[in-house]
Amino acid sequence: MAYRVPQTAMRLMATVYRKIFPVVDVELAHWKQRAEQIPDDELRTQALASIESKRFHCQGGSVYALLANYKWREAIRFIVAYQTISDYLDNLCDRSTSRDPADFRLLHQAMIDALSPTNTVKNYYKLREEQADGEYLADLVRTCQKTLRKLDNFSLIHNLLLELENLYGDLQVHKHVQVEQRISRLTKWFNMKSGSYTSLSWYEFSAATGSTLGIFCMVSYALGEKITEDLAGNIVKAYFPYMQGLHILLDYYIDQQEDNDEGDLNFCSYYPNRDEMRKRFIYFIKQANTHVQRLPNCRFHEMVHQGLVGMYLADPKVKKLDDGLGMTNELLQFSGSKARFFHWNTKMYYKFKKEK
Repeated sequence: MAYRVPQTAMRLMATVYRKIFPVVDVELAHWKQRAEQIPDDELRTQALASIESKRFHCQGGSVYALLANYKWREAIRFIVAYQTISDYLDNLCDRSTSRDPADFRLLHQAMIDALSPTNTVKNYYKLREEQADGEYLADLVRTCQKTLRKLDNFSLIHNLLLELENLYGDLQVHKHVQVEQRISRLTKWFNMKSGSYTSLSWYEFSAATGSTLGIFCMVSYALGEKITEDLAGNIVKAYFPYMQGLHILLDYYIDQQEDNDEGDLNFCSYYPNRDEMRKRFIYFIKQANTHVQRLPNCRFHEMVHQGLVGMYLADPKVKKLDDGLGMTNELLQFSGSKARFFHWNTKMYYKFKKEK
């Protein structure tokens, strides 16, 4: 069945809860079952932890399946598999028994292979102690490849997908090496790659590279047979750096206390003060809204950035942050009524889940 791309917040939320999330749950249940069968204790632990604690990444990303027309289920299958690779590898690197950049680079080759249907799967664990995953990561890669292999118009998006993924992979390598090397590597990389993005700091540029939203958007449009060369280029311009930057900065914002406790790098900690962070978040919201106007279904894309603000700031972790409620009120007021609707709706979702 084909679905119209929702144009209102109420319709979007209804579709997400009734159609999208149940299919996401089925896909994640499959990968959880596979993860439970991983022979190596450490790999199994991190695979299961990534599914349990980062489920909302797959839920949020799967909203883009609504752009795939009658192939929305295939879009969800791709998005869940690709995001599961991302979250799993992030856990492996964050809680790693290694600090070897070559190891991180090889692990993230899996994400490049997942976007390249003709690539063969590899031993992505070759440079680390843990090896036996029962083909878990390889099967995630193959699942993504299977979807992309069906696209007649894949050549229009392949290089752009790899462009976004290469930035993502670079980030994961630089931010997970030895603590004393991270900032120097990230700032050097920023100076090499930032190009025309002179309005961004190194930590804002880094945040923008850490999102998979542009990839999900392109693949979904391609599955819906709407992609053109111009549209693919416009998606990258619309999503990178502002939509993706807003996404990851909000993600880091709510994780500040957790990252501080775990000793993990958090880009929000580099803002000189809370007021500057608030101003920059508003700047990203403005720029995201401006840049998505060039896309078809622009109301949908507007709701995505409004949803990012509303849904992330509804996370219970915000209450534990210094002036978290104040920041929430200011950003919701700036983002408007739809963001407030998504915020209220998400809070009700968390409340229901807690009471269940």
